[in-house]
Amino acid sequence: MLNYSPASQYRLERVLIIGLGLIGGSLAKALKTRSCVGEVVGADRSQDECRLGLQLGVIDRVAEDLPTEVSAADLIVLAVPVKAMETVLEQIRPHLRLQTLVTDVGSTKGNLVQAARRIFGHLPGTFIPGHPIAGAEKSGVRASDADLFEHHKVILTPLPETDPNATLELARLWQAVGAEVLQMDVGRHDEVLAATSHLPHLLAFSLVDTLAREEENLDIFRYAAGGFRDFTRIAASDPTMWHDICIANRDAILAQIDRYTAGVTRLRGAIEQGDSEGMLGIFTRAKAARDHFTRLLNKAAYSSNDHMRAVNLRARGGAELSGEFSLPGDKSISHRAIILAAIAEGVTDISGFLENEDSLATLQALRDMGVVIEGPHQGQVRVFGVGLQGLKPPPGPLYLGHSATAMRLLAGVLAAQPFDTELFGDEALCHRDMTRVAEPLRQMGALIETGESGGAPLRITGGQRLQGIDYQLPVPSAQVKSSLLLAGLWAEGNTCIREPVATRDHTERMLAALGAGVAHTDTSVTLAPGGTLRAADIQVPGDISWATLFMLVAGAEHSCGSYRLRSVGTNPSRIGALQVLQRMGADIRQEHSRDQLGEPVADLVVTAGQRLKGIDADTRLLVSAVDELPLLLVAAGVAEGESCFSGLARLKHKEDDPVQKTVAMLSDLGVRVEQDADCIRVTGGGLKGGSIEAKGSLRLTMAALAAGLCCAETVTVTQSGALLAAYPDFVEQAQRVGLNVHKEED
Repeated sequence: MLNYSPASQYRLERVLIIGLGLIGGSLAKALKTRSCVGEVVGADRSQDECRLGLQLGVIDRVAEDLPTEVSAADLIVLAVPVKAMETVLEQIRPHLRLQTLVTDVGSTKGNLVQAARRIFGHLPGTFIPGHPIAGAEKSGVRASDADLFEHHKVILTPLPETDPNATLELARLWQAVGAEVLQMDVGRHDEVLAATSHLPHLLAFSLVDTLAREEENLDIFRYAAGGFRDFTRIAASDPTMWHDICIANRDAILAQIDRYTAGVTRLRGAIEQGDSEGMLGIFTRAKAARDHFTRLLNKAAYSSNDHMRAVNLRARGGAELSGEFSLPGDKSISHRAIILAAIAEGVTDISGFLENEDSLATLQALRDMGVVIEGPHQGQVRVFGVGLQGLKPPPGPLYLGHSATAMRLLAGVLAAQPFDTELFGDEALCHRDMTRVAEPLRQMGALIETGESGGAPLRITGGQRLQGIDYQLPVPSAQVKSSLLLAGLWAEGNTCIREPVATRDHTERMLAALGAGVAHTDTSVTLAPGGTLRAADIQVPGDISWATLFMLVAGAEHSCGSYRLRSVGTNPSRIGALQVLQRMGADIRQEHSRDQLGEPVADLVVTAGQRLKGIDADTRLLVSAVDELPLLLVAAGVAEGESCFSGLARLKHKEDDPVQKTVAMLSDLGVRVEQDADCIRVTGGGLKGGSIEAKGSLRLTMAALAAGLCCAETVTVTQSGALLAAYPDFVEQAQRVGLNVHKEED
């Protein structure tokens, strides 16, 4: 039984369900099974169905006299065909009490509301149209399923006259039978259902009818594959019911048929003309949209790898090293490659693209703006660039998961577009600071609103004329710098960004390689507008952060041998960790140095056996190693003597603060660490084994594993699925070159 507050004016003790088909019968059975109400009374034009419902325990009692039952009911549910709704309303109107709630389960709402207004004159506040999004192939009371509504949605469409308390009580009743309740405007409901339910059913009917007219139709159906059977299964639905739905929802259905016809016409034209890009655009957008909406509805990640898996990783030193392998692609470069390829002219082939949650969010957003993108498949992506003026308005807000990088970079691109956009993400992204990028973009002329806490959602008003600015970054930030440079592609006049200390420069290097007018000094970069970006193939190098983890074994106790890390990015703005480790005595050599579209790349050969020494490192060295600072703290923990990392107050740390987590971890593993607001001092030599709970933090997992690889004792890292989500082959690659890493799944 539902619990009611003393103030509740609606007590749903007796429910009358008129129509004991699949939906009406299932609701009756669900209410009885869960003891949600005191009594369930059933009515149906078929007395056989009523008797069967009573025999099967679907209802408590049959309504022998409908007017009497209507006057005694607390809730009346109209579960009759759409065409019969008006007749039933006329029958029950004279007998309704003021406190009796009336709802329905039909798939169209406009016709019902129109009929109700005519019948009642002034709609009662207890009239609440509803529609459960559930069903099955079987029909009739025998098909009643008490669990039919579990984890399914029920749409309520309350009217201006509806009492909110009545809506609340009905919503609570639906929730009691396992449904998720949503509210929607009547007109919007009919539009949505016309697109998502009515149109697919009508297409199935039409396709089967068309093929059935073929002379050799038997062979068509005899050799039909599973996809045909799955799609046309719904053509076996009740024809009379669908006739009534078409009459009731005529205008919305015709509008959807017109949109679909236009889409089929576009596809036909692309096929007829051999327009490969046009066909690929339709197919890739459709597949991506299907996957994207499935993830949104299921609250799932872009990446198929589960970063919250209950995985434990164990690591220890003492390895015999040999072999070579490639690392995951650089995340920062992957973001920029996909954005610049999209707004360049021509086709770009990207290799080494990092298929992780953040970069896939960027890719999906560009697809939503009309960019044709093939892949990704094993790091290979083909982008059909649309040029600086070719982006299209997205069909709705752009979902970016938890990628702050995607939001900040795309804000620069979208600030200059002629259309409005909204960028949103998960709860964490709502708390990431977007004011640092929004404020300078506003100085350029952009209209941007942030969320209440300064984070997502970002609402960007299109059609603004941007002006280049001379801007001094208050704190070092490659993302803010990149966003302003991207906006500068559409601005009038030069855009000059000045930095307190130099940050990673992937954006300006790639812009220059694709034809943009870029000039830079040690502390500034200037972009001249008016150029055209020309497509060029992009090879994303291996990520220096992962390389740092593997380079740390150079200081591991009792380890020997060497291995090669192929094609690692050695951009001067990113190799601070490599320089720190080399100054600490690590034996790391660069070989086969080369340039890949403006990005320096080299193989790194790591040789174990050299004990690391303590080091003093300040901001100038650490600014190009911000992401790797947790790993460098581990290196200091295994080094001889004391290390001092200073100037940290001037560096921007990650929002989840992996540095503080690493400091706590080192203390747990026996390392002496002292810290103030600007400096961390680490006394090396005391590292011992233990167990570290990563709690889904990638940087902490990397640091803990690095500690294990440099320790004579085993370090176990629990809840470390984030690492395997980012680098699925990590354990296999590490074992292949001799590292002592093992995986355990709970």
